[in-house]
Amino acid sequence: MPKQYVICGRLVPRLGTRHTSLLFACISIFAVLSLIFLLPSGAIPSRPNLNDYKFSVPKSFKSPWKNLNPFTPPAHPPPRQKNDTSGETSWYSNWKWLSYPFSSSLTLDENRLILPVLPERTPIYCYYDNTIEKDKATKDVDSELLLSWRRAWWSKGFKPIILGPADAMNNPRYEELQRIPDKIDPALKTDIMRWLAWENMGGGVLAQPLLFPMGDHNDPLLAFLRRGEFPKLTRWEDIDEGLFVGPKTEVAEAVKLALSSPNLKIVKEFLAAIMNKNNDPAPFAVDPTPKSLAYYSAKTLASKYSKVAEAITESQTKGRTLLNQLINSHLHLTWQNVFSSGIAVMKPLPHHTTHLISPAYELGLRLTHCPESPLPSSCPPNIPKCHPCVASQPMKLSTPAHLANSSTTYIIGTVPHPYTTATLHYLRPNIDIAWIRRESARNIWLADLTAHLLGAGVSGAPRILKFKEAVASEKGASTSLWLLAERRLPEDLVNWHFGFEVPTEATWTSDGKSETPVPGPERRPAPPPHDPKDGPVASPEELAQEPKLLDNAITVVDSYGKRKSKATKEEIAVREAIEAWNLADTEAWRFARAYLARKRVVRAKWEEEEAKYLSGMGSEKKKGESAWNRWLDGDKDKDKDRKGGEKENDAEKKSTKDE
Repeated sequence: MPKQYVICGRLVPRLGTRHTSLLFACISIFAVLSLIFLLPSGAIPSRPNLNDYKFSVPKSFKSPWKNLNPFTPPAHPPPRQKNDTSGETSWYSNWKWLSYPFSSSLTLDENRLILPVLPERTPIYCYYDNTIEKDKATKDVDSELLLSWRRAWWSKGFKPIILGPADAMNNPRYEELQRIPDKIDPALKTDIMRWLAWENMGGGVLAQPLLFPMGDHNDPLLAFLRRGEFPKLTRWEDIDEGLFVGPKTEVAEAVKLALSSPNLKIVKEFLAAIMNKNNDPAPFAVDPTPKSLAYYSAKTLASKYSKVAEAITESQTKGRTLLNQLINSHLHLTWQNVFSSGIAVMKPLPHHTTHLISPAYELGLRLTHCPESPLPSSCPPNIPKCHPCVASQPMKLSTPAHLANSSTTYIIGTVPHPYTTATLHYLRPNIDIAWIRRESARNIWLADLTAHLLGAGVSGAPRILKFKEAVASEKGASTSLWLLAERRLPEDLVNWHFGFEVPTEATWTSDGKSETPVPGPERRPAPPPHDPKDGPVASPEELAQEPKLLDNAITVVDSYGKRKSKATKEEIAVREAIEAWNLADTEAWRFARAYLARKRVVRAKWEEEEAKYLSGMGSEKKKGESAWNRWLDGDKDKDKDRKGGEKENDAEKKSTKDE
């Protein structure tokens, strides 16, 4: 029996088909009449124009399916740039490097990464007269001092260039100097030659070889010098002739005043030659004493470092060697004082990555070590109240799992390939594609690294952008160093990155005393201690498995671009499957690899160019194969010996070498 509905105590009659049709017809008529009589007269235009109703998509919206459209016509990749390749990796410098989480969406190549545009390095000049007769030992010491000068300024973002007499002779005013009838003091002539060489280069920044940057990378004075805009010829108080900046026109005017000065016979310095009647060098604007520059002049050495000054008086070679040690120790000490909160060696997924971060941890130990110095408790001349390094109280060294914002903590990171991460995290000697798809989690390394900054439940795209910012932004590049887990640590990278010679093989025992382990190229550093508050602690059995698993993973990852690889085809296929499954972790590894490779290429090209001048004074002494090539992509550069005046052979011979 059909159900009966009741409203207000009365049965509702059942509607048949005829009644239903009539009801819908009435409703339709009522709706039409309502639209005709109730709408305002101006609501509907008499002549509708379709152009008035446009639907626009915001420019910021980017469809994630754009590149997956099979009907999209193929597009050309961005044009190649100069010196944008190293081994199997390449890069594309672009201002929008933080707009693309995955570089291949723009470069159309998985191994071509988008990197930030390199800022133009401001040249800083010093002068060295290589025509003066000196023995080989003295020239070697001078070269070491010039190398320390170049290394320190390079680490602060400058392009240090050593000028010589040949640069001064290219100045048209050099003939005017030669025509001076009266004999002038040799020191004054060398000083005038320095200014002639500077004018020939177009002005900019001129420093003494004993002026060093000792302060924070973002110090206001250093930032001002890096901009390279100098409207006025300027010098600084209390550093005498240590530093000058200015445009070419005003430098030329100062040289003209010096050459026409009536005091050339009696003065020994350039500033004294251009003094006016009030004993004021008129062409200059004088700024207050700089707080981030240390000038090791003879006057400074005599007043603050008498031991070194006396050694220089007794023997130039021995004394200047001690001076180089003192300067290097002060550079290292300044760096330790800037990062007063210590060093953080990043250790995401801490349970089974103890051996993975061992090279980074060892580097951290070396940075906390007190450098060798003839005056261990001394401070730089510009920082009289520094905190000297004490061996019994070394710099703090921690191994946090999560990245955090701190301007006083230096970060050393180790970026593993996703294959390495999967092998160690799950302790699996054998990985197959079925396990990857069914059991392994995606992008676990990057998720753990950025957990503190972004929290949980965030996709890989914002995490990879945060990682790139930590590695390559202006702040990140000056407060961190990110290495590859599958590559060796090159010493030239370390010294030029930090701006001083880092102590070698320094470790610390539990009682706080330093010791040096037995050196050796095949020695694997001891596993660093693990703090339980940073994550789970691995058992001794699990720690024993890590070295072999790490070596196997390095063999598979190191098969990039090698014709003869120790990895099998199945292992390479699994590696490619893991890369596809962990897109964010793979992008992070490739980005770190490309960023380090570009640093190597830029500095190598600059060193290659500068080695042609002054017989290579102040350059690295190359012995055998470059450590960079062993570390990055297995390439081997065979650099030919170059002598001043000979034509340079720019062709690089590269051969593949299995590690």
